[in-house]
This record gives sequence, structure tokens and C-alpha cells, in this order.
Amino acid sequence: MTGTEPIPDNATQALVTESAPVRIRKMTLVVTKGADAGKRVALTKKRFVIGKGASCDLRFLDATVSRQHLEIEASEEACFVRDLGSTNGTQINGTRIMEAFLAPGDRVQAGNIELMLQPVYETPEERSLGALEQFGTLIAASPSMKSILGMLRKAAQSGTTVLLRGETGVGKSALAKALHTEGPRREGPFVVFDCASVAPTLVESELFGVKKGAFTGAYESRAGACELAGGGTLFVDEICDLPIELQAKLLRVLEDKEVQRLGDTKPRKLDIHVIAATRINLEEAVREGRFRRDLYYRIAVLEVMVPPLRNRKEDLPLLCNHFLKETRGDNAWSRFTPALRDELLAYSWPGNIRELRNVLERLECIGPDGVLTPQMREERPDEGLAFSFEMDRPFKEAKEELIDAFEREYLAKLLERSKGRIAPAAREAGLNRKYFYDLLRKHGLLGR
Repeated sequence: MTGTEPIPDNATQALVTESAPVRIRKMTLVVTKGADAGKRVALTKKRFVIGKGASCDLRFLDATVSRQHLEIEASEEACFVRDLGSTNGTQINGTRIMEAFLAPGDRVQAGNIELMLQPVYETPEERSLGALEQFGTLIAASPSMKSILGMLRKAAQSGTTVLLRGETGVGKSALAKALHTEGPRREGPFVVFDCASVAPTLVESELFGVKKGAFTGAYESRAGACELAGGGTLFVDEICDLPIELQAKLLRVLEDKEVQRLGDTKPRKLDIHVIAATRINLEEAVREGRFRRDLYYRIAVLEVMVPPLRNRKEDLPLLCNHFLKETRGDNAWSRFTPALRDELLAYSWPGNIRELRNVLERLECIGPDGVLTPQMREERPDEGLAFSFEMDRPFKEAKEELIDAFEREYLAKLLERSKGRIAPAAREAGLNRKYFYDLLRKHGLLGR
């Protein structure tokens, strides 16, 4: 795979399709650890006290829980947790706090008791259809995405260079495609160049082209992604992985509107619109010397932060309808059971839209009689990773052995999730692809 791929018109992936938005109806506390594990209690009062005292709203007869351990102030907009001077303290996601905001999916620990805050959402049938924002094939209900789509609609017409930033799987490629199809260059090619999926030794020739005889194996002259995108749009995905020695050459392409093939002395004129995407904060990369400041300023004329799926749950019904349209019709979400909807909406989706799509495909296959019945649960960091070490070994040896065991199991699970595709696995791990290859080679995982 070269990473230089023109995308056909029928390959456009919609982020969302039509459906009614959702919002939080109420908050529920789920006991996830302790004698009452599995118990669910709705936060029906504005001030909700937890402890072992008889007057508490949620009572635990546990020696590690104080008489009045903590309180939660709940509303539709937010929840606030406050420790009430407990003996063993209150923790949120492993961090001890005195008072803090509590987000859906957060875990609160009081002594040996652990609780998770789980929202219950209104279904489309419980509220009228809200205003949706549309941009090309993309439609959004969440305020953050509606704002982004409106902004990108204007950028598409002006031809502004756009930098899309966000976690892996949030839909940056779909947004880039929409920018192309809604702009004046829609009749031209849309060429994707994924910096993370091209071998470092081939990036220059694949991106800028090569002249015959420029190096051993260059048997013919060949246009690169820049030339192939002539008259259209070049989407440089994961530009953060572009080798720093080639960043200056890309900057010259953007500034001078011309490209020089590897081994050639004659520049070629270009007419392209450039869109870039990154999973990391390029400003930090600039400060650390990993990315050129001048290139960052050139590509970030309009920088758009694409929010993760966990922060825009209103779009979840729309996404489910899109991915299940062929098998379940235009409004699959409305035919889900209320329990299923609540469970999907309460999950934090660390893999974002890509994970949602995979989960829906998997559940379509394994659900009884084609009914989706997932048991979505947050994965704990220590689940499935069981390591042991010998106390009679020197510290350094025991530590190195433990790290090796972790590396091998982590990489093996990552490859299994990516179905053996190394570039996406390296991207998900946040590792340089060359270093990722070195780790696979070290643990004998190449070719698996």
C-alpha cells in the first residue's frame, strides 16, 4: 500500500444521517465494586449523600465508608462531587479529590465501594426533532459538530487551507472529503496521502514524484500525490508523521505552487487545494522540535478540533442509522430497545466512530436473531494483562522482564484488533512506524 489513493465518489463515508438528537434525561449511579455490585440508583435529588449513616440517600454498610462520605449535586447539565471529610477519602478515576466535576462514565471510589456515573438519555420518541446541521453528506445534531460543519461550509467555498485535528477514528477523512465535494474543485481528483502508512524511504517519491534513474529501482518517471491531485484536492493525513527533512519541501510546494520530482531539476506547476489532518497537537510538536513552525502556520490557516464521540453523544443515533441503513432501514435507532440505547449512549467509545462501526458490525453477526444485545463495559487497564515476577531476582532484571512481557502482549493485542495491519496499529499506539516495526521484530511478531 502506497498511501496515495484517489477515492471514488461512491466511497464517501457519511459521519451521520437523519435522526432526532438525544439529551440526558437523568443520571444514574451504578455500583461497580463492593457488596452491592450491580445496584443502580437514580439521582433524583439535587443533593445526594452517600455513606453508611441511616440518613444517607445511598447507604453502604461497609467499614471503609464513612457515616457521611460524599455528596453529589446533580442536574441535567452537570454533576459535582464533594468529599464530606471522610476517613478514607474520595477518588475519581483513581485520583483523590476534595471536590470536582463528575462526567458520564467517571468512577467514584469511597473506601472499598466503587460507583460509576451513567446517564440515561431521552430517546427520539421522547422529544421532537431538533435542528440539524448539514454539510454535504454529513449531518450533525451535537452543538460542537453543528458549529464545525457550518464553519467548514464557508471554508469549502473559499479554498482555505484547513488543518483537522482530533483523535484517531473521529471522522477527519470524511470531513476532508466533504470539504472537497462541497468546494469549487469537486470535479477534480481527491487524493489521500497517509504519511503514517508509507515507508520513510518512500515518502519523498510517493508524495513529490520521482524521475527515472533517480535511485536504484526507479525504472520510470512517476508523478507523486501532489501532481495526481492537480485541479483537485490533496488530503495529507497524519501530517505529524511527515519526516522533518521533507517538511521544508512540502512548505515550498504550498508557497510556490510547484513541485520538483525526486532526482529532477525542473519544477512543475501545481493547482491544488491542500487539507491536512493530525492526531496530535502540532503546536507542542513545534515546541519539541518535531515539526516546522513555518509549515504549521502555513497549513493551520483554519485549524478545526474534531471532538471525540464521547463528547457528542447527540450524534450517536445518527451514526447508528448510517452504519445500519442497509440491514435495518433508515431509522434503526428507533427500533433499538431502551436498554440497548442507554448502554450504547453510556459507553465512552475510546475508539470513536471507527469503534462504533466495528461494534455494530460485530453485534449484527452475534446478536440472537439479529437483535443487538451488547454488554458494553469499560475496559480496565489491568484486564487481560496478567504479569508475574520473581521476588528473588534483581530489581533491574525483574523490571526488564516485566516490560518485555507487557510490550509483547500489548503489541499482539493491538495487531489482533487491527487485523494485522501495521500502519493503523502504529497510529493507534501513537508510535513512530519505524519504532513500531523495531518492537514487532524484537518480539518476533512480524508476519503474524
